[in-house]
Amino acid sequence: MATSFSPTTPLRYILQNRPKPLLSAESSYSVKRSSTYATLNLPRNFTLPRNGKPLLSKGFLTLHRRKGIVRAATIEEIEAEKASIEKDVKNRMEKTLDNVRLNFSSIRTGRANPAMLDKIEVEYYGSPVSLKSIAQISTPDASSLLVQPYDKSSLKSIEKAIVNSDVGMTPNNDGEVLRLSIPQLTSDRRKELTKIVAKQVEEGKVALRNIRRDALKAYEKLEKEKKLSEDNVKDLSSDLQKLTDDYIKRVDVIYKQKEKELLTV
Repeated sequence: MATSFSPTTPLRYILQNRPKPLLSAESSYSVKRSSTYATLNLPRNFTLPRNGKPLLSKGFLTLHRRKGIVRAATIEEIEAEKASIEKDVKNRMEKTLDNVRLNFSSIRTGRANPAMLDKIEVEYYGSPVSLKSIAQISTPDASSLLVQPYDKSSLKSIEKAIVNSDVGMTPNNDGEVLRLSIPQLTSDRRKELTKIVAKQVEEGKVALRNIRRDALKAYEKLEKEKKLSEDNVKDLSSDLQKLTDDYIKRVDVIYKQKEKELLTV
């Protein structure tokens, strides 16, 4: 029977933390190292605890009972789990930032911008598709949009989708293209839109903090499994907070840009 340790575990540590049955003079053991594990061979009469509890509890080792072998998670496995958590955090935070940008782009500021129509979906041959995937959207001037469908048969469907959307514009259909005039925003409407943008910003920040919370729970789980030490978790939590603060600052930057657009007459 063998007890396996992480490949970087010092032999002194292995010997100091070997199971108690090995402490007797008549017990024999040997240590063998490989590229993956350092293995401690136990005497034939050695038995694992019936409760299946780990034989070792120090450091980041996690041990479990399987086919008579107590196996420690390797450094590679632990690093892979950490990397997976970090990758998931960054991916989710990037998506949150993109979502805030998308929401901002759909709020008109008094100047024509094709992104105003980004969130519109059109019923096309029985399936909902994004408007920009079936039509070219351009800005002939600062106060109008031009929508030219790639398939003229979809013109009516596109017109219906724009009318039913919340963009607040009625298209002019000449049978070939759709023209939309961007009405100037009143002072009250600008202030109202600024409040909407501020609310979207706060929702984005809440989403970022929730991502941070989920990652902390994942790190704490690794700590409970003895794969990370308390100090490891504190360092990772500190790095995670810095990353979260960075993304919150990036949200604030695009918020200030959008606010400036809305309040500029």
